Amino acid sequence: MNENIRRTGPVEWEIPQGFVSGMRVPGRFFLSDVLAESIEDGALTQLGNVACLPGIVKSSFGMPDIHWGYGFPIGGVAAFDETEGVISPGGVGFDINCGVRMITTPLTEEDLTDKQGLIDELYEAVPVGVGAKSPLRLSQKDLTKVMEEGSSYAVELGYGMTSDVEHCEENGCLSGADISAVSDKARKRGIPQCGTLGSGNHFLEIQKAEEIFDEKTAEVFGVSAGQICIMIHCGSRGLGHQVCTDHLKVLEEAADKYGIRLPDRQLACAPLSSKEGEAYFGGMAAAANYAWANRQFITHAVREIMVKRFGISYEEMPLVYDVAHNVAKHETHEVNGAKEMVCVHRKGATRAFGPGCAEVPSVYRAEGQPVIIPGSMGTSSYLLAGTNAAMQQTFGSTCHGAGRVKSRSSAKKMQTGDEVAASLLEQGILVKAPNQAAIAEEAPAVYKPSSEVVKTVAEAGLSRIICRMKPLGVIKG
Repeated sequence: MNENIRRTGPVEWEIPQGFVSGMRVPGRFFLSDVLAESIEDGALTQLGNVACLPGIVKSSFGMPDIHWGYGFPIGGVAAFDETEGVISPGGVGFDINCGVRMITTPLTEEDLTDKQGLIDELYEAVPVGVGAKSPLRLSQKDLTKVMEEGSSYAVELGYGMTSDVEHCEENGCLSGADISAVSDKARKRGIPQCGTLGSGNHFLEIQKAEEIFDEKTAEVFGVSAGQICIMIHCGSRGLGHQVCTDHLKVLEEAADKYGIRLPDRQLACAPLSSKEGEAYFGGMAAAANYAWANRQFITHAVREIMVKRFGISYEEMPLVYDVAHNVAKHETHEVNGAKEMVCVHRKGATRAFGPGCAEVPSVYRAEGQPVIIPGSMGTSSYLLAGTNAAMQQTFGSTCHGAGRVKSRSSAKKMQTGDEVAASLLEQGILVKAPNQAAIAEEAPAVYKPSSEVVKTVAEAGLSRIICRMKPLGVIKG
């Protein structure tokens, strides 16, 4: 690690102003000694680059799963002043509102007498892979409503319960969606894909609540030891990717128009109050709402399978929570001792609001917001709770997952998909994907250990660990 970077605490580090020319604020990141061994210099340079953007508040932040990305590092957080600040697609990512949700069931592992049959049936019910098409037949009018209303529109159509909406970040709908900021090409890509998992690191996973760390909060969240849970990780599919692509071209020109000096062209941006900035936010919000609806449609399909196979009721599978980890949002936070509205970019980072925050569902408010951190196919996932320390330190943000340490191409050189699947089977974990390359690319060995990432945010005070979930069966996109 660069000698100019200094350690400020057990897992806290600081990038000083001057590390990258033009930094307006320092960079801060959170890494344990174990994770520090694999940090990429490029990711830290990106953290410094972000600190150069106009209107940035406090610091640019990196979570323990930080790694190199487009523009911002993945695992990056930055907040911008509403008057002088900017909005940047590089701080959100191409997969707008990639996120994760978790539902519980009344089942235990002993009930899964035909685990392979269950995985096969879920695989058939939820389309996966590049270009996967949904069995849903949304009209253009439906698509508009999905982008305007998010998960609530899916529930209105009969794909879920009212409580699902209440247990989503932003109630599953980001305000400010502007349908006119979504191109015809993006709409065309979105119509057949709503209700599909997609590819890459997206997954649908059957899990067992293996270890409870906080009995009281776990009970409030509705999770108990030995319980079978289901986790869904996906985003806005081709629609979100196209929205990002379309607006990047506009914002590259806008940065020059408004005289914004960029240390990296991938940080293309525009003032929040500009027509270009407002148009991007409107298109991004529409794509975010599409993503929440997408996860809602998938949840319904999963519940229907579980009802049919196990004779349990639909209502016995409540949604614990749904969190986004690729989004920019207008939020009120304390800045220099006063409450201010800022635009928080979280790219590969999860909202982690603490106890008492009005944005947290009332049933969870005393404990803090549920935070869902997925593992990497063969490693544990975690349920955490947001903290007031996160509100003070990182604009209510924490990590989002394990974080890659190797590229997909290098992953395929390490092991074949068959070898990865065989290794997982020895651990009692079934895996199914469209092809063997998809399994090889997502091998657990190409990710940081999720346990170390979660341990680090807990030590930094950004989240409290509530429960550890062991994977039993995984469907990869």
